[in-house]
Amino acid sequence: MSRTIVFIHGAWVTPACWDRFKQRYEARGYTCIAPAWPYDDRPVDELKRGADQRLADIGIEDIVGSYERVIRSLPEPPILVGHSFGGLFVQLLLDRGLGAAGVAIDPGPPRGVFPTPTAFRAALFVFLKWAGWRKLVRMPFGAFQWGFAHTLPLVEQQADYAAQIVPTPGKIYYQLVLGIHCAVNWRNPARAPLLLIAGDEDRTATASMVRAMRRKHSRSKAVTAFKSFAGRTHWLIASPGWEEVADHSIGWVEETLGRS
Repeated sequence: MSRTIVFIHGAWVTPACWDRFKQRYEARGYTCIAPAWPYDDRPVDELKRGADQRLADIGIEDIVGSYERVIRSLPEPPILVGHSFGGLFVQLLLDRGLGAAGVAIDPGPPRGVFPTPTAFRAALFVFLKWAGWRKLVRMPFGAFQWGFAHTLPLVEQQADYAAQIVPTPGKIYYQLVLGIHCAVNWRNPARAPLLLIAGDEDRTATASMVRAMRRKHSRSKAVTAFKSFAGRTHWLIASPGWEEVADHSIGWVEETLGRS
């Protein structure tokens, strides 16, 4: 079984969002790497002050391509773990035949699964920004509070927003809505095993969207599993109880790959 894990972060955050997952998995003997998106490999405070403007021009195809190059350079097919847009990228990479298994946590939807009205509201600030498709967009605190962490106390929301949230390219949201560079073959029989995880309080990648992904992926003979965590929001990888999410994810991988 693979002992290498590649973590893939989503929009608005950096690889730092995976620090606790990495430490937990490294304690179990895994080699963990968490590459940044192109032009995003800087400390959070630097990105807040002034992100590289080249980041505004990258799209889904650029980000997925950067992870594909990392994965192909590794000595063994790794386990892929992604959150939000990173969960979409896990699905795209598995569809390309990359990875030994994938865990997509609160994933963005591939083409064919439509955002719910709640999910669209969570991202509305991106589409309201003038010419947002060609600019870096900053997430207002209120959007983080409503769409990511609405079950947390205010002081924790403020601390996480300050420690984690950075600008992101608006372009990827327009591509997602238009179905550009985000299609998978739902019937791909060669795809590696995939676990889809939802939070039933998630407003950004709603549980109904993740269930729809499960139904479409289940057209394939490849292994597709689903897990919903009660009372969890889109921020379930970093909010209280993240350990349960981390342990379930790696436990499923070990059980699934151990059987293959």
